Amino acid sequence: MPINRGRLCSVFHPSLCLQSFSYFYNISYSKFPMKFQLLYSLSIFLLAFVACVCYAAISPEVYWKVKLPHSPIPKVIKDLLPQSEDDVHTKEKVYYGLHQHGAWIFHDATEDEIREIKKQSPNVNELQHVNEGSNANSHFQDNLLYKPYFLEKDLEKGRVINFPSLKNKNEAPFLPRQYVESIPFSSKKLPEILNHFSIDSSSKDAQTIEETVKVCEEPAMKGERRKCPTSLESMVDFSLSMLGTNNIHVFTTEVEGENQMLQKYTIEEVQQLADGVNMICHKLNYAYAVHFCHGGGITKTFMVSMIGADGTKVKAVSICHKDTSLWNPKGLPFVVLKAKPGTTGICHFLQDDQIVFSPF
Repeated sequence: MPINRGRLCSVFHPSLCLQSFSYFYNISYSKFPMKFQLLYSLSIFLLAFVACVCYAAISPEVYWKVKLPHSPIPKVIKDLLPQSEDDVHTKEKVYYGLHQHGAWIFHDATEDEIREIKKQSPNVNELQHVNEGSNANSHFQDNLLYKPYFLEKDLEKGRVINFPSLKNKNEAPFLPRQYVESIPFSSKKLPEILNHFSIDSSSKDAQTIEETVKVCEEPAMKGERRKCPTSLESMVDFSLSMLGTNNIHVFTTEVEGENQMLQKYTIEEVQQLADGVNMICHKLNYAYAVHFCHGGGITKTFMVSMIGADGTKVKAVSICHKDTSLWNPKGLPFVVLKAKPGTTGICHFLQDDQIVFSPF
């Protein structure tokens, strides 16, 4: 029966390598005759060495448990992890979610983005007024299907809001770091990426891959740190680097049911979870799980319990950004709220595959 190296290695925790060696060496060394002590020492050393080397090949789930011992791995992540070595492969496709709200603060609001939230398609003149920051477009804000951005005061018990599904439905799988690091991830190597996934360079999938890679290559704003981890292990490492501790709580939105794409929700409870610096990871459209992770500004994090008109129960994570002074003034948040950068804090919900890392 062949040895499953991943399972064998997953039983070893890196923090135990030297500890185990020292323990067994000190307890048992003196019990052996002198002529066997050298052989015993060598055997224990080799066992510890194998455990440490195996650490590089442990599963993403075990890596999480070792690095973030205080935070259970969220279900939305666990469900998309490879269950065996046979699952470690990529399909010739790009996975799409329903929304990409997290990236809307960085670029000018586009016609497609406005059309998604508007009851009627914007005409050319209306879109021009929006991008020019005109205050004469109050009809535009009053004619929205829903508001993806809102103010902290809007998070109050009893309020009824219109909102689309908080299930992003992006089923791109997480793959082990040693696997994805062998695949190029750079706009300079776009032909190699498309060739690896057998994607036609003129297709929508090719355009999506290019857009995602370019988003990940954009420079950070002042005071911000950002990275696009291509594996769960890289995401964990970046959270530890950014937050400076492994005392971290991890929050995600949870949805029970939800059949309608857009419906009314009644807010039943608002609970503040954190206040300070955190890291937020937004899942991007790609051929495997890639997240845009960033942080640096002061935020408030809330868990908002809501119930939909169809009985759907939602515990939605809401992030309220206190300082928006460096956001794009023509971005969708300011279009929706008729506000200017730095004049007010801005909040938004996270879909169920977006992840908050918060120190405690």
